[in-house]
Amino acid sequence: MNGAESMLETLINNGIEVCFSNPGTSEMHMVAAIGKSQRMRSILSLFEGVCSGAADGYARMAGKPALTLLHLGPGLSNASANLHNARKAFSPVINLIGDHATYHKRFDAPLNSDVEGLSAPVSHWVKTVSSAADLPADAGKAVQVAMEKPGRIATLIIPADCAWDESVSPVSALPMPDAPLADQGAIDQAAEWLTNGRRTTLMMSHGALTEESLALANQIAQATGAKIMCDTFTPRLARGEGRCDIERLGYFAEQATVQLEDAEQLIMVASKAPVGFFAYPGKPSEFYPESCALHTLSRVEESAVDALRRLVDQIGASGLAPQRLALVKPDLASGELTLESMARAVGHYLLTDTIIVDESATSGAFMPAMTRNSEPHDWLSLTGGSIGYGLPVAIGAAVASPDRKVLCLHGDGGAMYTIQALWTMAREDLDICVVIFANRKYQILQVELARVGAQSMNKQTLDMLDLSNPDIDFVKLSEGMGVRASTATTADEFNQQLATAMKTRGPCLIEAVFD
Repeated sequence: MNGAESMLETLINNGIEVCFSNPGTSEMHMVAAIGKSQRMRSILSLFEGVCSGAADGYARMAGKPALTLLHLGPGLSNASANLHNARKAFSPVINLIGDHATYHKRFDAPLNSDVEGLSAPVSHWVKTVSSAADLPADAGKAVQVAMEKPGRIATLIIPADCAWDESVSPVSALPMPDAPLADQGAIDQAAEWLTNGRRTTLMMSHGALTEESLALANQIAQATGAKIMCDTFTPRLARGEGRCDIERLGYFAEQATVQLEDAEQLIMVASKAPVGFFAYPGKPSEFYPESCALHTLSRVEESAVDALRRLVDQIGASGLAPQRLALVKPDLASGELTLESMARAVGHYLLTDTIIVDESATSGAFMPAMTRNSEPHDWLSLTGGSIGYGLPVAIGAAVASPDRKVLCLHGDGGAMYTIQALWTMAREDLDICVVIFANRKYQILQVELARVGAQSMNKQTLDMLDLSNPDIDFVKLSEGMGVRASTATTADEFNQQLATAMKTRGPCLIEAVFD
């Protein structure tokens, strides 16, 4: 075997099944190795940011890494925005980045760059392979690193000659790391706080938002009167019928500070003390009261469900039945197409086990309330704040969960960052319904313009946040990449189109045009 072949077999031996690729010349031996394999699914994307976002979505649903195959430093740079989001989500991802052959680097060819330097900000572990003989072991290590809890990004830089030179045998299945457990002292202190009579909030994220973890938190709330909340943006949240409810922290400081204004004690579970997404003149960066005491029950890398289970036992709450949500579908609206009417339709037509990928921004204001009691579903949100995550993450989620419908709720501005993802959805015949909220502007930025005190509302300023002149035709874009599409301009049209989309398998797009 050459290095690429032995590396690929090593990755397969260690449970890796999918590669989201956008390769170039330096990766041709890896392309050939994948092409000869029947056990590695290769999915081509037309932009590296789609590869990295898809790997993020896959990891959130599969709980293990996919590969990205990227071309040198520029390919990695194109992928970096969604690698940033994946890093904030603690999604396990393995990047395979081709580089110039070891002996060719000294000539500083046009595509030569500092790949290690570009990798570091969006990776937890970076390794440049030294030889073809080292490549299989380095690949095995990359899997182990990516599988460190709660998930890590491992970047393996592979000079071309390390891929084509003769190598050694593949590495067999390696032991994968378990999640460490929270210290008993952390459990003891949380139990003491929850029973001392002070107003206490549990702030939860990541592994604390599974169906089991939410049920345990609900038992704690019943026994102690604690308030249960989750971060504004979470990698994956179990919601809907049969799940226990949780209050989501508001995005704006004006919302979040009110939600936490009475908190005397804040206990973090796989989360951290909440702070503002941005700084604003005259507004606090920290959302909790200055006098509020802070404690961490379990760090993000520790098992949240184990910590919550031990805490439930310690406070004597294990006999309490979790309070689970009943199914209540919202009524449909008619007439004018509004944000509320669209949210009602989503809540009404949601299928059991739908995966909602949310990059709706301001257009999703009514979505959480209208889907709260809908069919059981998972909600994936924008953890790192870098827009253009939604369409690629929907791809990865659909690949990881082929028997589940994926509903991608997306603002029109963010969708244009990674619109090439539609082509991959069509090529792979993925069961994804994309809803584009076409308000023809970066609405969130128009809001932020006022909130930061930049009081310049003239046409030249507002044109920088406007997506009209010309209007983007998402139906033509979608159909041009092989995805069936339609436009809705009334609530009745949207209701009918979404109903059809949810019961029809395969990719589709609905452009919802509203003011």
